[in-house]
Amino acid sequence: MDSRHGALSTRTYEAFKTVLFFYVLLTQSVKVQRHLRARGIATSIREFYTWIARHVIMLALRLPSAQHKVRTEMDKAKLDIEDKLVPKGADVARHLALPEKGQTPEWITAEMDKMDNEMGLANTWKNGKLSGAVYHGGDDMEKVIVAAYAKYCVSNPLHPDVFPAVRKMEAEIVAMTLRLFNNPDGAGTMTSGGTESIIMSVKTHRDWARAVKRITEPEIIIPSSAHAAFDKGAAYLKIKVHSVPVDPLTRKVDLQAVKRAINPNTIMLVGSTVNFPDGNQDDIEGLGKLATKYKIGLHVDCCLGSFIVPYLEKAGLADGSNGKYKLSPFDFRVPGVTAISCDTHKYGFAPKGSSVIMYRDAELRRFQYYVNPDWSGGVYASPSLSGSRPGALIAGTWAAMQYMGSDGYLESCRSIVTCARAIADTIVASVPELYILGSPPASVVAFGSQDPKVNVLEVGDKMAKRGWHLNALAGPAAVHIACTRLTVDRVDAFIADLKDSVREAKLQPEGKGTMVALYGLGNSSAVGPAMVGQLATAFLDTLYKA
Repeated sequence: MDSRHGALSTRTYEAFKTVLFFYVLLTQSVKVQRHLRARGIATSIREFYTWIARHVIMLALRLPSAQHKVRTEMDKAKLDIEDKLVPKGADVARHLALPEKGQTPEWITAEMDKMDNEMGLANTWKNGKLSGAVYHGGDDMEKVIVAAYAKYCVSNPLHPDVFPAVRKMEAEIVAMTLRLFNNPDGAGTMTSGGTESIIMSVKTHRDWARAVKRITEPEIIIPSSAHAAFDKGAAYLKIKVHSVPVDPLTRKVDLQAVKRAINPNTIMLVGSTVNFPDGNQDDIEGLGKLATKYKIGLHVDCCLGSFIVPYLEKAGLADGSNGKYKLSPFDFRVPGVTAISCDTHKYGFAPKGSSVIMYRDAELRRFQYYVNPDWSGGVYASPSLSGSRPGALIAGTWAAMQYMGSDGYLESCRSIVTCARAIADTIVASVPELYILGSPPASVVAFGSQDPKVNVLEVGDKMAKRGWHLNALAGPAAVHIACTRLTVDRVDAFIADLKDSVREAKLQPEGKGTMVALYGLGNSSAVGPAMVGQLATAFLDTLYKA
């Protein structure tokens, strides 16, 4: 009896192992099939080859001689970063401990002025040679924002009963932005910027898919031109990302590739109006049809489009009547769009650290909230990542929007977009070595090289020597300028400097500038990105070197 029982138990155990083996084999086979379908066989093979090459080279770099060489080069690069960011000299005051006695307001102001001037770069952003970064609404706007800050500098919307005016202003900011994007009955919250808005949307769609569709291994599909915040959010939230290529000419995401990548674990698609790298717009209507068909979310990233793209139609700049720069439907009027992010601190001219994440309805927004009813400190509930938040930022944003008004934003859109298109048209007409990426409808213009004798990153470095702070791009190599109010009066200067930079890059290439060195390193080998990653880490470390 015992032997028969033992044999039965053994057979049951073996059967269980067999079933488990085939279950694991089946699930992993399904994952591989979905990955191959999304990436394609050629891309998957290339990714696998790169992975193998990277590991082989990293093993080789562990050799003492190779390690010494890499360490030497990295140390040089780190010193270069420090030289550019950290002031040096015996006369540089370093405040590494609290003063024994508090300083006077006059001393504090004087010390701030001194720090501004230590690197010789105080207020250089005002010369109009900066791509994006500072979205200055004018000196009068600055006074309006500072006054709002002063009035609400200690406020915290975590306590709406204590600061009811701040709560009201935040609700009104969201309401005004929703109306601007044609969804007055929708829902949203404010965040600290575009990255948080995007991460909140990724989190919301993840939790929605888990609750409604029982998806436990979520995936999102993004264009290769999508903002890195989607990758960042997915990394934080343990979500798989499928990055889909864009058309090399139109710079729009490949809809057929998006469709192939959709599977039962897909929770959200992504499109941009406009994207950061080259300022082009994805086919939001096409993405909306896919999102509707497969009953998944669609996030439209309008962080950079901000308060520009909603006004293009009113400004008469959206129809593409000249065969270029057409803006297609992109907001909540497009069926399938479930979320839109908009940075009020860009072309809304609000203070830095303010953005709005919008949803089609309040039911979806609830998946963004964090609620803990069992905390020993009492019931804890917050709408976004932050607990305490600066009410002064909300007040400054509300004040900026009230000060500008719809007419102010319309005129701002018209002047900035006209500036960007003047730059793009002039490059096409009179700088034959360069070409414009796609047909950017808003404020960003990216240019690459179509002359084998001209390295566009070398052009970017030459422009930097002339005081221009532009953005280098990869895939393809290009340089972009995000036009602002400060750029409007600098078009002629930009074109003149660009022509001179192209000429120098063609006749006297140096190959030593920041853009060439950094992005050249990134494309130098399979471990290039890892080396760039080390430099980026060194840069972040330097930010905290006092």
